[in-house]
Amino acid sequence: MTVIPRTAGVTVWRSEASFDVIPALPASPADGPPVGRPEEGSTRNDDDPAQRSTLDRYRGAPGEQCRRHPPRGRHLRLSLHRRLKDQKDLLGGKGANLAEMTRLGLPVPPPGFTITTDACRYCMHHGENPAELADQVDEALADVEKELGRRFGDSEEPLLVSVRSGAKMSMPGMMETVLNVGLNDETVRALAEKSGSERFAQDSYRRLLQMFGRTVQDIDAEKLEHVMDTAKKDKGVASDVELDAEDLAKVVERMKAIILDETGEPFPQDPREQLRQSIRAVFDSWNAPRAIIYRNAERIDHDMGTAVNVCSMVFGNLDDRSATRVCFTRDPSTGHPGVYGDFLVNAQGEDVVAGIRNTRSLPELEEVLPECYAELTDIMNRLEEHYKDLCDIEFTIESGKLWMLQTRVGKRTAAAAFRIATTLLDEGTIDEQEALRRVDGEQLTRLMFPRFDDAGEKDLITRGMNASPGAAVGKVAFDTPTVVSWAREGTPSILVRRETNPDDLQGMLSAAGVLTSRGGKTSHAAVVARGLGRTCVCGVEALEVDEKAKEIRMGGEVIAREGDMISIDGSTGEVFRGEVPVVPSEVAQYLTGEVDPEKDEVSDLVHSVHRLMRIADSTRRLKVRANADTPGDAERAVKMGAEGIGLVRTEHMFLGDRRVLVENLVLAANAKQRKKALKALMEPQRDDFIGIMEAMGDLPMTIRLLDPPLHEFLPDITELSVKVARAEESGEDSDSRDRMVLGAVRRLHEQNPMLGLRGVRLGLTIPGLFGTQTRAILEAVLEVRKRGGDPKVEIMIPLVSSIRELWEIKAEIEGVIKDVCEESGESIDAPIGTMIELPRAALRADEIAEDADFFSFGTNDLTQTTWGFSRDDVEGGFFFTYKDRGILTHSPFETLDQYGVGELVRIGAERGRRTKPDLKLGVCGEHGGDPDSIHFFHWVGLDYVSCSPFRVPVARLEAGRAKLLEKDFTPHH
Repeated sequence: MTVIPRTAGVTVWRSEASFDVIPALPASPADGPPVGRPEEGSTRNDDDPAQRSTLDRYRGAPGEQCRRHPPRGRHLRLSLHRRLKDQKDLLGGKGANLAEMTRLGLPVPPPGFTITTDACRYCMHHGENPAELADQVDEALADVEKELGRRFGDSEEPLLVSVRSGAKMSMPGMMETVLNVGLNDETVRALAEKSGSERFAQDSYRRLLQMFGRTVQDIDAEKLEHVMDTAKKDKGVASDVELDAEDLAKVVERMKAIILDETGEPFPQDPREQLRQSIRAVFDSWNAPRAIIYRNAERIDHDMGTAVNVCSMVFGNLDDRSATRVCFTRDPSTGHPGVYGDFLVNAQGEDVVAGIRNTRSLPELEEVLPECYAELTDIMNRLEEHYKDLCDIEFTIESGKLWMLQTRVGKRTAAAAFRIATTLLDEGTIDEQEALRRVDGEQLTRLMFPRFDDAGEKDLITRGMNASPGAAVGKVAFDTPTVVSWAREGTPSILVRRETNPDDLQGMLSAAGVLTSRGGKTSHAAVVARGLGRTCVCGVEALEVDEKAKEIRMGGEVIAREGDMISIDGSTGEVFRGEVPVVPSEVAQYLTGEVDPEKDEVSDLVHSVHRLMRIADSTRRLKVRANADTPGDAERAVKMGAEGIGLVRTEHMFLGDRRVLVENLVLAANAKQRKKALKALMEPQRDDFIGIMEAMGDLPMTIRLLDPPLHEFLPDITELSVKVARAEESGEDSDSRDRMVLGAVRRLHEQNPMLGLRGVRLGLTIPGLFGTQTRAILEAVLEVRKRGGDPKVEIMIPLVSSIRELWEIKAEIEGVIKDVCEESGESIDAPIGTMIELPRAALRADEIAEDADFFSFGTNDLTQTTWGFSRDDVEGGFFFTYKDRGILTHSPFETLDQYGVGELVRIGAERGRRTKPDLKLGVCGEHGGDPDSIHFFHWVGLDYVSCSPFRVPVARLEAGRAKLLEKDFTPHH
């Protein structure tokens, strides 16, 4: 039985810091938060543990309507003694923080109300608003009218409101704010009379028309913007503020005409209809394509929904003692303390976000409105102290009166995240564990990317604002489709725009960097780029970006066209022609041991990274190993902090010139030739093992026996066939070896080599192969011991799916171990384990564990065999189609499919330890270095993860965070 929600709660906040809640209808005793997904047609019982499985939290695919049980009706009980900022699931980020600021006694615009996320989820599920919502909005609006003494739609004392989306976390893809809702041809005259400014009233009306047309009615923004551009051009002015009341009245009429032409209906003159449509537009925007793209990129639940905030208006465009916009309690680019932000006099907030007018730096506000500046900086300090973090604050000043419109924990660059965490730790604001929670592996990865070489040749074009740090090189692209198309081809690009808007989100995600000619450090481009970790240079006023001609000009001269290569430095704001050479970052040099973090001359960033890495290492339970096949890889892994090797891929030792050794083994016609070929294989491999063991010292190393798809070590059948055929056609004697190899290739040819003769099957098919490899390993151990080392090796059998396979190969390996120990007179402890990389192995892990000393989950092959995907074919072929259609949000080869492949890992771990409680468990696929996957592996109870050497520091950091966040972890898509 499906239980549907009966209503949506509406929370009302008041300026005197009290809260009224319009309650929902009483919920039935069986109602509760949706937890599991019972069988079709069954009766829901949340007390039944079987229905509360943590792996049964289905989230509908992106773009689909939510198929999990819709939210129940509920009473909203909010108390002044609770932190309202923690109510974000219900009130959204904006609503919760507005209520919290009101509770703190800060100057929040007098009253407003929040429509909870329950209403959005209802709307998603049913395709219409809850029936009770209209009455609840009327009741809340009546409270606002009563307190302010103004009425919505009144011709003498009109109440105007803004309508803002408000998801739990900041989402650039959500609907833009609609300001001045309630204005029409009648109330605009009242606004002019009450304000004493006809220009202000007309400016407010045209803003409503522009925002409503663009965001609610989905009219092409350029058509509406063109009206303003034409008005300025006709008047011969450069700025919006230079248009007078008469000019703006004409703009209003032109915009109304566009709305009529585009929609077939006149702009709604009924304020309540404006409000109704704006609220519904917020709900609909939750599943807008750009919102889905952002949630996919940030791995945000698609069934979370958004709240709607309806706020009484305050005006930053009223006069020259009015201003608006954004500030941060610390620099979100660097993390350094100080007054940071932008503002505009006589403007509304969208002017700043859109970058239409280049802003002024916040410290200049002290010169313009000193009392407001003092009050604002005091509030900034209070908010940071209260939230214990960098705060992103939106404010408006109306005729000298400061109003706080929003606050939230601010997005920041990777460098800022590490600096802020350790600075707050030093200040005693947070403890070590909280400092570690404030950073993540993705941010550390960004800090490891190269930077521009100071000594390299550079052709500087100009400078702009250093909005988001990093070194980005790519081809100039002027629109999102071009960026996305090039990204699919593997071509890096720089998205170049006059100013970005929410529709550019996918382009910003796909580009290496973003360059704009307009906007400041708090513009849309800057804020979103920082959140996405993209390099960004903003407000390069010297550049004229012609998006139609696809040219960048400076001083009338074309300096770049689409497809030309440019480089941008988000740390300095510099823009260069061509490709600038890069060098390793200081953080990467520290992580590889080239920079001593204890020396005073290293940067504060390196000090911060070092400190948090030490905290992570002391906190984590998971060990971190590396995948390494050469002594060089092993040395690099140790420098990066690896605690061993989780995977030595022995097949990688026979590529290049050594491939002929495998060919000889395949061509062996009898036991004598096979023995000779095996001996030739053993000698170089033993030398490789010696080098790796010496690099690892006494750290453990897991060596996987040969697991090649055999076709990788034989010539291409087509090429070899053509070569032999041409020789025969010309009458020449073809090379006898070529004919022999071709015969072997034809004999061993497989339609699907990845599922053919490889792994343990190869060891069973070629007698002595795995035994020879084992002898090479053991002889290497003995040699390294003679040199004073103490190597610790583990032998791993690949691709086992049946206990019988393991019995056969393990007996051969144990026989070789016994022989070598007797021959040398030494004891060698070499645990023998297997890779769990086939679904059957995971399902039969209990019996396989009877004869395995350890398991290592090979999640690359486990993903291929679970999904039926070929990794190369998926990522080079139809993955983009699946991503575009919402079937997959991320490649399952990059981030573990926790509900499918992860469930097999969980089953394998659980059943293996049911047989052998102390069974050592690890993972050796590249998922072992993926931050999101590491939390799953910690939750499942693995002992270690293994990944490429470069990702070892990321895994160390994330393993520490996984320990701290384990109580809140649940598997997810």
